[in-house]
Amino acid sequence: MTWKTLDDMDLDGKVVLTRVDINVPVEDGRVTDATRIERIKPTVDDILAKGGKPVLLAHFGRPKGQVVPGMSLRVTLPALQEVLGRDVTFIERPDRAGIDATPEGAVILVENTRFSPMEEKNDQQMAQFLASLGDVYCNDAFSAAHRAHASTEGVAHLLPSCAGRGMAAELTALEKALGSPERPVLAVVGGAKVSTKLDLLGNLVEKVDILVIGGGMANTFLAAQGIDVGKSLCEHDMTDTAKAIAEKAAATGCEILLPRDVVVAREFKAGAAHEVVPAEACPADAMILDAGPDSVDHVKMAIDRAKTLIWNGPLGAFEIAPFDAATNAAAAYAAEKTRAGALVSVAGGGDTVAALNKAGAAGDFTYISTAGGAFLEWMEGKTLPGVAALG
Repeated sequence: MTWKTLDDMDLDGKVVLTRVDINVPVEDGRVTDATRIERIKPTVDDILAKGGKPVLLAHFGRPKGQVVPGMSLRVTLPALQEVLGRDVTFIERPDRAGIDATPEGAVILVENTRFSPMEEKNDQQMAQFLASLGDVYCNDAFSAAHRAHASTEGVAHLLPSCAGRGMAAELTALEKALGSPERPVLAVVGGAKVSTKLDLLGNLVEKVDILVIGGGMANTFLAAQGIDVGKSLCEHDMTDTAKAIAEKAAATGCEILLPRDVVVAREFKAGAAHEVVPAEACPADAMILDAGPDSVDHVKMAIDRAKTLIWNGPLGAFEIAPFDAATNAAAAYAAEKTRAGALVSVAGGGDTVAALNKAGAAGDFTYISTAGGAFLEWMEGKTLPGVAALG
């Protein structure tokens, strides 16, 4: 699909309603991680440079349509002003006259959109009210694009609309990875449960050439082959589903790679006694906590064959050493190939970002998405309302 960017819009003298995601972590009244705020700076700077007045719309927490003082966006003001390097005017109850009265070059932050029960219902009345506040709509919140809310979807139909810098970068990266990728395409999908990634796996086996399955999900696929996985995390009630996914992969020509050897232990704790055994030889009293070195070698060989890599989820229990070894080694290798220009690598999802940061590999991936649900739904092949509204 096509979408307009800030470069396609005349913003001079215009009020630009800008949907952002600054739903940042806060402790004791202070923002503890300003990453999401830092990501909106290019969009805000560009709107100002083009003579526009950015009016930031955002949510914070889940107030469920109630005014919850502890979920006021006011708490983000100091971090927002520090990152943007300028004063930000906070408005609880916005109106067009008040916005127009702010001086040229001002940045305005509107109170939590989810304080209104009409926001999450995508109420047309709220969308029209928001549209009355501005001249142009810019969505720079890909992470909220899977929600059809008044500030993410409804208002986009009522004003000239475009994608912000962050949104455009995300859409370009994802299009490169799944829309029109350079082949072969390799997907690495890990995580605890097959049941949470059914749509994802079903879509990927039709789109990618090689699929590496890791984490607890791999145990379910091994069990579907009749392999005893001992006391490992495993959804035994999902083995028929795993078989069906494997059959679909075979029919579409997608090669599935499961662990060939595994790291097992009797307890899940840092530095626990562990051993490497063939995947089919997990002791009855042990649990599989990571992929083994032979498995990692095969993942590296798959990376060598690939031109495009999509990564979602760890290969093992990456939070605790030594069960982070497979994820760290495979991620470092993907980063090395990306650095060398041999691979386009796109990754996303909560645990994924943490795992790649822990492996020291995130900085070398082509693109890392901080959007959880929106990134997954895009990978699942679903239409994202906030993106579709920009088309």
